[in-house]
Amino acid sequence: MKNYELMQNTTPTLNEYITLCSSVGWKEYMNFDVAGTALANSVYSVMVKDGDEVIGMGRIVGDGAIYFYIQDVVVRPDYQSKGIGKEIMDELMRYIKEHAPSKAFVGLFASEGKEAFYEKYDFKDYSPNMTGMFMVNP
Repeated sequence: MKNYELMQNTTPTLNEYITLCSSVGWKEYMNFDVAGTALANSVYSVMVKDGDEVIGMGRIVGDGAIYFYIQDVVVRPDYQSKGIGKEIMDELMRYIKEHAPSKAFVGLFASEGKEAFYEKYDFKDYSPNMTGMFMVNP
């Protein structure tokens, strides 16, 4: 039985975010010194709680007009494979369908091995016609 709550347009606190990201091994890749600002600047976000504990989240970043990027879709490992990630993505995609105009670019970076999950939402690898590229500032 489901005993968690999906909260719309809500982000975790900085400490909750650090704990959640660390639970999936992202701590080494994140700059938590500026994460509070990043969370506050989200276009839209959802958070999943089990009682007082944050167990998942996802957010949309971008300019809110032409570009929308799905970011930080994360579910604590002990809650994975229970449909929580799907609920997070369903809510993020609902927002996009209601707010993104025609021809808006909606992107994301999938963690290795998670590509099939996002393909269910019509995300595709468009190579060789388009190449997703990024850099990480040292």
